[in-house]
Amino acid sequence: MELTVARAGFTAIHSGRITFGKDGRWYCDDEIIPNKAICRLYARAMTIDADGIARLRLGEDEAHVTIEDTPWVVVQVEGGPARGFQILLNDETLEPLDPATLRVGPDNVLYCRVKDARHEARFLRPAYYELMRHCVPGPEGTLVLPVGSLRVTLA
Repeated sequence: MELTVARAGFTAIHSGRITFGKDGRWYCDDEIIPNKAICRLYARAMTIDADGIARLRLGEDEAHVTIEDTPWVVVQVEGGPARGFQILLNDETLEPLDPATLRVGPDNVLYCRVKDARHEARFLRPAYYELMRHCVPGPEGTLVLPVGSLRVTLA
């Protein structure tokens, strides 16, 4: 015998316009979602479809997500130049940093490729500062990040 439970009006996704901000925060109708558990759930439930549309999918619930900059952000950097770096994303996944994918965008924001290089992630300031402390001065005002035998020049 299969039991069916009425949903009683409960939805796991806010009914307003959901945005993932460039600051790494979740918003509903331009108001910060303060509940860390909901933010963690959203980060884990977000998918990017083949058409580039970001969506939250939780059981029967689905919602479109507006992405201000990148679908994920780098919140922490671990490791060092000798053995390489790992990055922690806002969905709490830990990935090796591919230094070849680092790029400096407008306003000196640092980005890298994540999720098997399918998506770009923006470094939040604490992660950016952690990585930059390993840089050395390069030619013509650039910074160079040593990673193993590589020397990655950052504009």
